[in-house]
Amino acid sequence: MTKKNKFKKLLIATVVATMALGLLAGCTSKTSKNENEQKVVRIGMLYGSSDDSYFRQQYTDLFEYSNKNVTFEIVPAIDYSSYQFSESKQREMPDEFESIKKLMTGDNPVDIVIADTGTLKKLVQENMLKQLDPLMQEDKFDTSDIVPAVLGGLQDVGEGKLYGLTPSFSSSALYYNKKVFADAGIEVPKDNMTWDEVFATATRLAKGEGKERTFGFSFSSYAGDAYWSMQNIYMNTLQLKTFDDKAETMTVNSPQWKKSWESIAKLIKDKIVPTDQDIVYDDRNWTPISNDLFLQGRLGMMIGDSNYINQIENANKNAVGEIKDFKAVDWDVVTVPVHAEKPDIGSSVYLSNIFAINNSAPNAETAWEFIKFVNGEDFAKLRSRSGSSYEMVSRKSFIKPKQGLDYNIEAFFKLKPLPPTNSALDKLYVEKPGLNQVNNGNKYFQQVVENKLSVEEALKKWTEDGNKMLIELKNNPKVQFQEDGTPYVPSEEGIAR
Repeated sequence: MTKKNKFKKLLIATVVATMALGLLAGCTSKTSKNENEQKVVRIGMLYGSSDDSYFRQQYTDLFEYSNKNVTFEIVPAIDYSSYQFSESKQREMPDEFESIKKLMTGDNPVDIVIADTGTLKKLVQENMLKQLDPLMQEDKFDTSDIVPAVLGGLQDVGEGKLYGLTPSFSSSALYYNKKVFADAGIEVPKDNMTWDEVFATATRLAKGEGKERTFGFSFSSYAGDAYWSMQNIYMNTLQLKTFDDKAETMTVNSPQWKKSWESIAKLIKDKIVPTDQDIVYDDRNWTPISNDLFLQGRLGMMIGDSNYINQIENANKNAVGEIKDFKAVDWDVVTVPVHAEKPDIGSSVYLSNIFAINNSAPNAETAWEFIKFVNGEDFAKLRSRSGSSYEMVSRKSFIKPKQGLDYNIEAFFKLKPLPPTNSALDKLYVEKPGLNQVNNGNKYFQQVVENKLSVEEALKKWTEDGNKMLIELKNNPKVQFQEDGTPYVPSEEGIAR
Protein backbone atom coordinates (compact mmCIF):
# COMPACT_ATOMS: atom_id res chain seq x y z
CA MET A 1 0.00 0.00 0.00
CA THR A 2 2.99 2.30 0.30
CA LYS A 3 3.08 2.44 -3.51
CA LYS A 4 -0.47 3.80 -3.72
CA ASN A 5 0.47 7.30 -4.87
CA LYS A 6 2.82 5.95 -7.48
CA PHE A 7 0.14 3.66 -8.88
CA LYS A 8 -2.37 6.51 -8.87
CA LYS A 9 -0.10 8.64 -11.05
CA LEU A 10 0.55 5.71 -13.34
CA LEU A 11 -3.15 5.00 -13.60
CA ILE A 12 -4.10 8.57 -14.59
CA ALA A 13 -1.42 8.67 -17.27
CA THR A 14 -2.39 5.23 -18.51
CA VAL A 15 -6.10 6.06 -18.69
CA VAL A 16 -5.42 9.03 -20.96
CA ALA A 17 -3.13 7.05 -23.23
CA THR A 18 -5.46 4.10 -23.28
CA MET A 19 -8.52 6.11 -24.14
CA ALA A 20 -6.68 7.78 -26.99
CA LEU A 21 -5.69 4.44 -28.44
CA GLY A 22 -9.11 2.89 -27.97
CA LEU A 23 -7.78 0.02 -25.90
CA LEU A 24 -10.92 -0.15 -23.80
CA ALA A 25 -13.32 -0.76 -26.64
CA GLY A 26 -13.58 -4.41 -25.75
CA CYS A 27 -15.10 -3.80 -22.33
CA THR A 28 -18.20 -1.97 -23.50
CA SER A 29 -19.87 -4.66 -25.59
CA LYS A 30 -22.84 -5.93 -23.56
CA THR A 31 -22.85 -3.53 -20.63
CA SER A 32 -23.53 -0.57 -22.91
CA LYS A 33 -26.69 -2.05 -24.45
CA ASN A 34 -28.80 -0.17 -21.95
CA GLU A 35 -26.75 2.70 -20.60
CA ASN A 36 -29.72 4.03 -18.63
CA GLU A 37 -29.91 0.91 -16.48
CA GLN A 38 -27.72 1.63 -13.49
CA LYS A 39 -26.05 -1.42 -12.00
CA VAL A 40 -24.14 -1.89 -8.75
CA VAL A 41 -21.80 -4.84 -9.05
CA ARG A 42 -20.67 -6.12 -5.66
CA ILE A 43 -17.23 -7.70 -5.35
CA GLY A 44 -16.53 -9.90 -2.33
CA MET A 45 -12.96 -10.26 -1.07
CA LEU A 46 -11.56 -12.48 1.67
CA TYR A 47 -9.90 -9.59 3.49
CA GLY A 48 -10.04 -5.82 3.21
CA SER A 49 -10.58 -2.55 5.01
CA SER A 50 -12.44 0.70 4.62
CA ASP A 51 -9.74 1.86 2.18
CA ASP A 52 -10.33 0.01 -1.09
CA SER A 53 -8.64 2.61 -3.34
CA TYR A 54 -5.73 0.37 -4.31
CA PHE A 55 -7.98 -2.38 -5.61
CA ARG A 56 -10.12 0.15 -7.46
CA GLN A 57 -7.09 1.73 -9.11
CA GLN A 58 -5.80 -1.66 -10.18
CA TYR A 59 -9.04 -3.19 -11.47
CA THR A 60 -12.36 -1.34 -11.44
CA ASP A 61 -11.71 2.34 -12.23
CA LEU A 62 -11.05 1.77 -15.93
CA PHE A 63 -14.17 -0.34 -16.36
CA GLU A 64 -16.35 2.24 -14.60
CA TYR A 65 -14.85 4.97 -16.78
CA SER A 66 -15.97 3.16 -19.93
CA ASN A 67 -19.28 1.92 -18.53
CA LYS A 68 -21.02 4.92 -16.98
CA ASN A 69 -23.95 2.83 -15.80
CA VAL A 70 -21.81 0.46 -13.74
CA THR A 71 -20.64 1.11 -10.18
CA PHE A 72 -18.60 -1.30 -8.11
CA GLU A 73 -18.98 -1.93 -4.41
CA ILE A 74 -16.04 -3.67 -2.71
CA VAL A 75 -17.10 -5.82 0.25
CA PRO A 76 -14.53 -7.62 2.47
CA ALA A 77 -15.58 -10.86 4.11
CA ILE A 78 -13.31 -9.95 7.02
CA ASP A 79 -12.66 -6.25 7.62
CA TYR A 80 -9.20 -5.80 9.13
CA SER A 81 -10.17 -2.36 10.43
CA SER A 82 -12.56 -3.82 13.00
CA TYR A 83 -9.88 -6.12 14.44
CA GLN A 84 -6.83 -3.87 14.23
CA PHE A 85 -6.91 -2.51 17.78
CA SER A 86 -8.21 -5.48 19.74
CA GLU A 87 -6.07 -8.52 20.56
CA SER A 88 -9.02 -10.46 21.94
CA LYS A 89 -11.00 -9.89 18.75
CA GLN A 90 -7.99 -10.94 16.65
CA ARG A 91 -7.93 -14.28 18.45
CA GLU A 92 -11.60 -14.74 17.63
CA MET A 93 -11.50 -13.75 13.96
CA PRO A 94 -14.20 -15.63 12.05
CA ASP A 95 -13.62 -18.48 9.65
CA GLU A 96 -12.73 -16.80 6.34
CA PHE A 97 -14.54 -19.40 4.26
CA GLU A 98 -17.76 -19.15 6.24
CA SER A 99 -17.46 -15.36 6.03
CA ILE A 100 -17.12 -15.34 2.23
CA LYS A 101 -20.09 -17.74 1.98
CA LYS A 102 -22.22 -15.25 3.91
CA LEU A 103 -21.39 -12.59 1.33
CA MET A 104 -22.54 -14.93 -1.42
CA THR A 105 -25.93 -15.74 0.08
CA GLY A 106 -28.75 -13.77 1.66
CA ASP A 107 -30.75 -10.80 0.45
CA ASN A 108 -27.88 -8.90 -1.21
CA PRO A 109 -25.31 -11.39 -2.47
CA VAL A 110 -22.06 -10.30 -4.09
CA ASP A 111 -21.73 -10.83 -7.84
CA ILE A 112 -18.00 -11.51 -7.99
CA VAL A 113 -15.67 -13.26 -5.59
CA ILE A 114 -11.90 -12.67 -5.43
CA ALA A 115 -10.27 -15.80 -4.07
CA ASP A 116 -7.08 -17.83 -3.81
CA THR A 117 -6.91 -21.41 -5.09
CA GLY A 118 -7.81 -22.94 -1.72
CA THR A 119 -10.98 -20.88 -1.30
CA LEU A 120 -11.90 -21.32 -4.95
CA LYS A 121 -11.68 -25.09 -4.63
CA LYS A 122 -13.97 -25.14 -1.59
CA LEU A 123 -16.52 -22.89 -3.33
CA VAL A 124 -16.46 -25.18 -6.37
CA GLN A 125 -17.01 -28.22 -4.17
CA GLU A 126 -20.06 -26.55 -2.61
CA ASN A 127 -21.45 -25.60 -6.04
CA MET A 128 -21.40 -21.87 -5.28
CA LEU A 129 -19.71 -20.64 -8.48
CA LYS A 130 -20.71 -20.37 -12.13
CA GLN A 131 -18.69 -22.47 -14.55
CA LEU A 132 -17.00 -20.11 -16.99
CA ASP A 133 -16.38 -22.52 -19.88
CA PRO A 134 -19.87 -22.07 -21.46
CA LEU A 135 -19.58 -18.27 -21.21
CA MET A 136 -16.13 -18.36 -22.78
CA GLN A 137 -17.34 -20.54 -25.63
CA GLU A 138 -20.34 -18.30 -26.29
CA ASP A 139 -18.23 -15.14 -26.44
CA LYS A 140 -15.26 -16.84 -28.11
CA PHE A 141 -13.04 -15.68 -25.25
CA ASP A 142 -9.50 -16.63 -26.27
CA THR A 143 -7.43 -18.44 -23.64
CA SER A 144 -4.66 -19.63 -25.97
CA ASP A 145 -2.39 -16.80 -24.82
CA ILE A 146 -2.86 -17.42 -21.10
CA VAL A 147 0.22 -18.94 -19.48
CA PRO A 148 -0.36 -22.74 -19.58
CA ALA A 149 0.76 -23.12 -15.96
CA VAL A 150 -1.82 -20.54 -14.85
CA LEU A 151 -4.68 -21.92 -16.94
CA GLY A 152 -3.78 -25.50 -16.00
CA GLY A 153 -3.60 -24.57 -12.33
CA LEU A 154 -7.07 -23.05 -12.46
CA GLN A 155 -8.44 -26.08 -14.30
CA ASP A 156 -6.89 -28.38 -11.70
CA VAL A 157 -8.84 -26.55 -9.00
CA GLY A 158 -12.07 -27.15 -10.93
CA GLU A 159 -11.19 -30.74 -11.82
CA GLY A 160 -10.84 -29.92 -15.50
CA LYS A 161 -13.36 -27.07 -15.60
CA LEU A 162 -12.85 -23.33 -15.20
CA TYR A 163 -14.63 -21.48 -12.41
CA GLY A 164 -12.31 -18.50 -12.20
CA LEU A 165 -9.70 -16.48 -14.09
CA THR A 166 -6.80 -14.43 -12.80
CA PRO A 167 -5.18 -11.52 -14.64
CA SER A 168 -1.87 -11.97 -12.84
CA PHE A 169 0.25 -14.37 -10.84
CA SER A 170 3.36 -14.24 -8.70
CA SER A 171 6.33 -16.52 -9.11
CA SER A 172 9.96 -17.07 -8.27
CA ALA A 173 12.93 -18.54 -10.09
CA LEU A 174 16.45 -19.77 -9.32
CA TYR A 175 18.89 -16.90 -9.85
CA TYR A 176 22.53 -17.74 -10.45
CA ASN A 177 25.75 -15.73 -10.59
CA LYS A 178 27.63 -16.55 -13.80
CA LYS A 179 31.00 -15.42 -12.41
CA VAL A 180 30.78 -17.72 -9.39
CA PHE A 181 30.16 -20.64 -11.72
CA ALA A 182 32.92 -19.61 -14.13
CA ASP A 183 35.43 -19.24 -11.29
CA ALA A 184 34.56 -22.73 -10.07
CA GLY A 185 34.64 -24.21 -13.59
CA ILE A 186 31.13 -25.59 -13.18
CA GLU A 187 28.37 -25.67 -15.80
CA VAL A 188 25.59 -23.16 -15.10
CA PRO A 189 22.15 -24.42 -13.96
CA LYS A 190 19.37 -25.42 -16.35
CA ASP A 191 15.58 -25.57 -16.12
CA ASN A 192 13.88 -28.42 -14.25
CA MET A 193 16.86 -29.35 -12.11
CA THR A 194 15.96 -31.43 -9.07
CA TRP A 195 16.68 -30.26 -5.56
CA ASP A 196 19.32 -32.98 -5.21
CA GLU A 197 21.07 -31.72 -8.36
CA VAL A 198 21.00 -28.13 -7.13
CA PHE A 199 22.32 -29.11 -3.70
CA ALA A 200 25.12 -31.17 -5.27
CA THR A 201 26.07 -28.19 -7.45
CA ALA A 202 25.91 -25.85 -4.46
CA THR A 203 28.31 -28.08 -2.53
CA ARG A 204 30.85 -27.83 -5.36
CA LEU A 205 30.51 -24.03 -5.51
CA ALA A 206 31.06 -23.27 -1.81
CA LYS A 207 34.56 -22.21 -0.81
CA GLY A 208 36.51 -19.85 1.44
CA GLU A 209 36.29 -18.86 5.09
CA GLY A 210 34.72 -16.12 7.19
CA LYS A 211 33.93 -12.88 5.37
CA GLU A 212 35.37 -14.32 2.17
CA ARG A 213 33.13 -17.38 2.19
CA THR A 214 31.16 -18.03 -1.01
CA PHE A 215 28.00 -20.00 -0.40
CA GLY A 216 26.51 -22.37 -2.93
CA PHE A 217 22.80 -21.83 -2.44
CA SER A 218 20.28 -19.86 -0.42
CA PHE A 219 16.50 -19.81 -0.24
CA SER A 220 16.72 -16.01 -0.61
CA SER A 221 19.27 -13.23 -1.22
CA TYR A 222 19.69 -12.83 2.54
CA ALA A 223 20.21 -15.65 5.02
CA GLY A 224 16.77 -15.61 6.63
CA ASP A 225 15.03 -18.31 8.61
CA ALA A 226 16.30 -21.67 7.34
CA TYR A 227 13.48 -23.64 8.95
CA TRP A 228 10.75 -21.49 7.41
CA SER A 229 12.44 -21.74 4.02
CA MET A 230 12.79 -25.49 4.27
CA GLN A 231 9.10 -25.91 5.15
CA ASN A 232 7.61 -23.45 2.68
CA ILE A 233 9.93 -23.77 -0.31
CA TYR A 234 11.71 -27.13 -0.21
CA MET A 235 9.10 -29.34 1.49
CA ASN A 236 6.03 -27.49 0.22
CA THR A 237 5.62 -29.41 -3.01
CA LEU A 238 5.98 -32.74 -1.19
CA GLN A 239 2.90 -31.75 0.84
CA LEU A 240 4.14 -33.63 3.90
CA LYS A 241 1.76 -33.52 6.84
CA THR A 242 2.70 -32.67 10.41
CA PHE A 243 -0.32 -34.58 11.72
CA ASP A 244 -3.19 -36.62 10.29
CA ASP A 245 -6.36 -35.13 8.79
CA LYS A 246 -8.20 -35.33 12.12
CA ALA A 247 -5.34 -33.66 14.03
CA GLU A 248 -5.09 -36.61 16.38
CA THR A 249 -1.69 -38.15 15.57
CA MET A 250 1.68 -36.69 14.55
CA THR A 251 3.07 -37.91 11.21
CA VAL A 252 6.53 -36.29 11.09
CA ASN A 253 8.49 -39.38 12.08
CA SER A 254 8.66 -40.71 8.51
CA PRO A 255 11.36 -41.41 5.86
CA GLN A 256 10.42 -38.34 3.76
CA TRP A 257 10.57 -35.99 6.75
CA LYS A 258 13.88 -37.53 7.79
CA LYS A 259 15.41 -37.13 4.30
CA SER A 260 14.26 -33.50 4.07
CA TRP A 261 15.68 -32.53 7.45
CA GLU A 262 18.92 -34.39 6.87
CA SER A 263 19.46 -32.68 3.50
CA ILE A 264 18.92 -29.13 4.72
CA ALA A 265 20.63 -29.55 8.10
CA LYS A 266 23.78 -30.89 6.42
CA LEU A 267 23.88 -27.95 3.99
CA ILE A 268 23.64 -25.53 6.90
CA LYS A 269 26.23 -27.31 9.05
CA ASP A 270 28.65 -27.54 6.11
CA LYS A 271 28.06 -23.83 5.37
CA ILE A 272 26.78 -24.52 1.87
CA VAL A 273 23.60 -22.60 2.78
CA PRO A 274 24.12 -19.41 4.84
CA THR A 275 22.30 -18.50 8.04
CA ASP A 276 21.83 -15.18 9.84
CA GLN A 277 25.10 -15.79 11.68
CA ASP A 278 26.96 -15.70 8.35
CA ILE A 279 25.89 -12.10 7.72
CA VAL A 280 28.40 -9.70 9.24
CA TYR A 281 26.68 -6.52 10.44
CA ASP A 282 28.89 -3.46 10.71
CA ASP A 283 26.96 -0.22 11.28
CA ARG A 284 30.01 1.89 10.49
CA ASN A 285 30.44 0.36 7.05
CA TRP A 286 26.83 -0.44 6.24
CA THR A 287 25.75 -0.25 2.58
CA PRO A 288 22.48 -1.05 0.81
CA ILE A 289 23.90 -4.46 -0.15
CA SER A 290 25.25 -5.39 3.30
CA ASN A 291 22.48 -7.95 3.82
CA ASP A 292 22.46 -9.24 0.25
CA LEU A 293 24.94 -12.05 -0.36
CA PHE A 294 23.98 -12.40 -4.02
CA LEU A 295 24.78 -8.77 -4.85
CA GLN A 296 27.99 -9.12 -2.87
CA GLY A 297 29.06 -11.91 -5.22
CA ARG A 298 29.19 -14.38 -2.32
CA LEU A 299 26.31 -16.59 -3.42
CA GLY A 300 26.18 -18.95 -6.38
CA MET A 301 22.42 -19.60 -6.52
CA MET A 302 19.35 -18.26 -4.77
CA ILE A 303 15.57 -18.27 -5.07
CA GLY A 304 13.96 -14.90 -5.65
CA ASP A 305 10.75 -13.42 -7.02
CA SER A 306 10.47 -11.42 -10.23
CA ASN A 307 10.87 -8.14 -8.37
CA TYR A 308 14.44 -9.08 -7.48
CA ILE A 309 15.42 -8.33 -11.08
CA ASN A 310 14.82 -4.65 -10.29
CA GLN A 311 17.12 -4.86 -7.28
CA ILE A 312 19.95 -6.41 -9.30
CA GLU A 313 19.69 -3.92 -12.12
CA ASN A 314 19.39 -0.97 -9.74
CA ALA A 315 22.62 -2.05 -8.07
CA ASN A 316 24.35 -2.73 -11.39
CA LYS A 317 23.50 0.76 -12.64
CA ASN A 318 24.10 2.76 -9.49
CA ALA A 319 26.38 0.92 -7.07
CA VAL A 320 29.46 0.57 -9.27
CA GLY A 321 31.96 3.16 -8.04
CA GLU A 322 29.70 4.08 -5.11
CA ILE A 323 30.09 0.96 -2.98
CA LYS A 324 33.62 -0.23 -2.34
CA ASP A 325 34.56 -3.41 -4.24
CA PHE A 326 31.11 -3.75 -5.78
CA LYS A 327 31.11 -5.28 -9.24
CA ALA A 328 28.10 -5.54 -11.52
CA VAL A 329 26.44 -8.94 -11.24
CA ASP A 330 26.29 -11.10 -14.36
CA TRP A 331 23.24 -13.26 -13.77
CA ASP A 332 20.41 -15.31 -15.24
CA VAL A 333 17.54 -17.47 -14.00
CA VAL A 334 16.20 -21.01 -14.40
CA THR A 335 13.14 -22.66 -12.90
CA VAL A 336 13.06 -23.26 -9.16
CA PRO A 337 14.28 -26.77 -8.28
CA VAL A 338 11.73 -29.58 -8.37
CA HIS A 339 11.34 -32.87 -6.57
CA ALA A 340 11.80 -35.96 -8.73
CA GLU A 341 8.40 -37.18 -7.55
CA LYS A 342 6.71 -34.02 -8.91
CA PRO A 343 8.88 -32.76 -11.79
CA ASP A 344 6.36 -30.21 -13.15
CA ILE A 345 5.30 -28.54 -9.87
CA GLY A 346 6.95 -25.34 -8.65
CA SER A 347 6.96 -24.35 -5.00
CA SER A 348 6.78 -20.63 -5.73
CA VAL A 349 3.95 -20.12 -8.24
CA TYR A 350 0.92 -18.45 -6.65
CA LEU A 351 -2.54 -17.64 -8.01
CA SER A 352 -4.09 -15.30 -5.49
CA ASN A 353 -6.44 -12.81 -7.21
CA ILE A 354 -8.80 -15.21 -8.95
CA PHE A 355 -12.05 -13.64 -10.21
CA ALA A 356 -15.14 -15.89 -10.04
CA ILE A 357 -18.91 -15.37 -10.41
CA ASN A 358 -21.31 -16.19 -7.61
CA ASN A 359 -23.99 -18.69 -8.64
CA SER A 360 -26.50 -16.33 -7.01
CA ALA A 361 -25.15 -13.17 -8.66
CA PRO A 362 -27.91 -10.62 -9.42
CA ASN A 363 -25.70 -9.09 -12.13
CA ALA A 364 -24.05 -12.19 -13.57
CA GLU A 365 -23.86 -10.83 -17.12
CA THR A 366 -22.11 -7.61 -16.08
CA ALA A 367 -19.86 -9.60 -13.76
CA TRP A 368 -18.75 -11.74 -16.70
CA GLU A 369 -18.12 -8.66 -18.87
CA PHE A 370 -15.88 -7.27 -16.13
CA ILE A 371 -14.00 -10.56 -15.66
CA LYS A 372 -13.50 -10.79 -19.42
CA PHE A 373 -12.09 -7.27 -19.43
CA VAL A 374 -9.57 -7.70 -16.60
CA ASN A 375 -8.44 -11.00 -18.12
CA GLY A 376 -8.30 -9.74 -21.69
CA GLU A 377 -5.47 -8.61 -23.93
CA ASP A 378 -6.04 -4.87 -23.55
CA PHE A 379 -5.91 -5.02 -19.78
CA ALA A 380 -2.84 -7.29 -19.87
CA LYS A 381 -1.09 -4.75 -22.07
CA LEU A 382 -1.91 -1.99 -19.61
CA ARG A 383 -0.97 -3.96 -16.52
CA SER A 384 2.29 -5.21 -18.00
CA ARG A 385 3.47 -1.59 -18.10
CA SER A 386 2.05 -0.25 -14.85
CA GLY A 387 1.25 -3.24 -12.64
CA SER A 388 3.06 -4.51 -9.57
CA SER A 389 6.64 -5.67 -10.14
CA TYR A 390 5.90 -8.55 -7.77
CA GLU A 391 3.42 -10.02 -10.23
CA MET A 392 3.31 -10.97 -13.89
CA VAL A 393 0.33 -10.74 -16.21
CA SER A 394 -1.27 -14.06 -17.09
CA ARG A 395 -1.11 -13.49 -20.86
CA LYS A 396 2.32 -14.60 -22.01
CA SER A 397 2.44 -12.27 -25.04
CA PHE A 398 2.84 -9.37 -22.62
CA ILE A 399 5.44 -10.98 -20.37
CA LYS A 400 8.67 -9.41 -21.54
CA PRO A 401 12.14 -9.11 -20.00
CA LYS A 402 12.41 -5.90 -18.01
CA GLN A 403 14.30 -2.87 -19.22
CA GLY A 404 15.44 -4.53 -22.42
CA LEU A 405 17.39 -7.19 -20.54
CA ASP A 406 18.06 -10.66 -21.89
CA TYR A 407 17.28 -13.48 -19.48
CA ASN A 408 15.30 -16.72 -19.29
CA ILE A 409 11.96 -15.16 -18.38
CA GLU A 410 10.06 -18.40 -19.05
CA ALA A 411 11.67 -19.77 -15.89
CA PHE A 412 9.06 -17.80 -13.92
CA PHE A 413 6.07 -19.52 -15.50
CA LYS A 414 7.26 -22.87 -16.84
CA LEU A 415 6.18 -24.90 -13.78
CA LYS A 416 2.64 -25.49 -12.54
CA PRO A 417 1.45 -24.04 -9.21
CA LEU A 418 1.04 -26.20 -6.14
CA PRO A 419 -2.49 -27.69 -5.81
CA PRO A 420 -4.67 -26.26 -2.99
CA THR A 421 -4.27 -27.65 0.51
CA ASN A 422 -6.79 -29.89 2.23
CA SER A 423 -9.82 -27.68 2.99
CA ALA A 424 -10.80 -29.79 6.00
CA LEU A 425 -7.36 -29.17 7.49
CA ASP A 426 -7.73 -25.42 6.97
CA LYS A 427 -10.95 -25.53 8.97
CA LEU A 428 -9.22 -27.40 11.79
CA TYR A 429 -6.67 -24.61 12.14
CA VAL A 430 -9.52 -22.15 12.65
CA GLU A 431 -11.26 -24.37 15.19
CA LYS A 432 -8.02 -25.18 17.01
CA PRO A 433 -5.58 -22.23 16.85
CA GLY A 434 -3.09 -24.20 18.97
CA LEU A 435 -2.38 -26.38 15.93
CA ASN A 436 -0.13 -23.60 14.65
CA GLN A 437 2.16 -24.25 17.62
CA VAL A 438 1.98 -28.01 17.13
CA ASN A 439 2.96 -27.47 13.49
CA ASN A 440 6.08 -25.45 14.38
CA GLY A 441 9.08 -27.77 14.62
CA ASN A 442 11.72 -25.04 14.51
CA LYS A 443 13.15 -25.68 17.98
CA TYR A 444 13.65 -29.37 17.17
CA PHE A 445 15.30 -28.58 13.84
CA GLN A 446 17.65 -26.08 15.51
CA GLN A 447 18.78 -28.79 17.89
CA VAL A 448 19.76 -30.85 14.85
CA VAL A 449 21.71 -27.94 13.32
CA GLU A 450 23.48 -27.38 16.67
CA ASN A 451 24.37 -31.11 16.86
CA LYS A 452 22.37 -31.57 20.06
CA LEU A 453 20.06 -34.17 18.51
CA SER A 454 20.18 -36.40 15.46
CA VAL A 455 17.40 -35.96 12.91
CA GLU A 456 15.85 -39.23 14.06
CA GLU A 457 15.93 -38.12 17.71
CA ALA A 458 14.53 -34.67 16.90
CA LEU A 459 11.60 -36.02 14.90
CA LYS A 460 10.87 -38.59 17.59
CA LYS A 461 10.90 -35.84 20.27
CA TRP A 462 8.62 -33.63 18.16
CA THR A 463 6.26 -36.58 17.68
CA GLU A 464 6.06 -37.23 21.41
CA ASP A 465 5.53 -33.58 22.35
CA GLY A 466 3.11 -33.01 19.47
CA ASN A 467 0.95 -36.00 20.38
CA LYS A 468 0.60 -34.65 23.91
CA MET A 469 -0.53 -31.28 22.56
CA LEU A 470 -2.98 -32.92 20.16
CA ILE A 471 -4.59 -34.73 23.11
CA GLU A 472 -4.94 -31.40 24.93
CA LEU A 473 -6.56 -29.88 21.82
CA LYS A 474 -8.95 -32.79 21.48
CA ASN A 475 -10.14 -32.16 25.04
CA ASN A 476 -10.25 -28.38 24.64
CA PRO A 477 -9.97 -26.81 21.13
CA LYS A 478 -9.22 -23.37 22.63
CA VAL A 479 -5.98 -24.53 24.27
CA GLN A 480 -2.72 -22.92 23.15
CA PHE A 481 0.83 -23.69 24.20
CA GLN A 482 3.85 -21.95 25.68
CA GLU A 483 7.35 -22.48 24.28
CA ASP A 484 7.92 -25.54 26.49
CA GLY A 485 4.59 -27.07 25.45
CA THR A 486 2.70 -26.10 28.62
CA PRO A 487 -1.00 -25.67 27.73
CA TYR A 488 -3.00 -22.56 28.56
CA VAL A 489 -6.28 -20.97 27.52
CA PRO A 490 -6.06 -17.27 26.55
CA SER A 491 -8.38 -15.04 28.55
CA GLU A 492 -10.39 -12.14 27.15
CA GLU A 493 -7.66 -9.76 28.33
CA GLY A 494 -4.93 -11.78 26.61
CA ILE A 495 -3.60 -13.25 29.88
CA ALA A 496 -3.13 -16.98 30.19
CA ARG A 497 -5.24 -18.76 32.74
